[in-house]
Amino acid sequence: MQDVGTAETTMPVISPLAGEPIKRADAERLAGVLKAFADPARLRLLSLIQSSPEGEASVTDLTAPLGLSQPTVSHHLRILTEAGLLEREKRGVWAYYRLVPSAIAAIADLLTPPRRRATKKTR
Repeated sequence: MQDVGTAETTMPVISPLAGEPIKRADAERLAGVLKAFADPARLRLLSLIQSSPEGEASVTDLTAPLGLSQPTVSHHLRILTEAGLLEREKRGVWAYYRLVPSAIAAIADLLTPPRRRATKKTR
């Protein structure tokens, strides 16, 4: 594997739902990653890449299904890569993208309320 480009996005240690205040820097990092998710085209890109038979795709594989131009797809892929949600591997003139499962799992964990909240009785 050559030229694997993955942004080092450090997730907060504490969830915003843990019942403790999240630090400003952690909130800003998490918000940046969530902003990358908060776009219909990017959600579709993640879905298309994950569901591809090889678990990876190039820009040319993604333009037709999205109905977007190559520069627009490349822009969205760059944002997802910088957020640490995708990794990029250059092979000759083509770049292939695949999900970073640990990054997506970390976000899911941060947004899952602790069990003690789920068992708390409502008034």
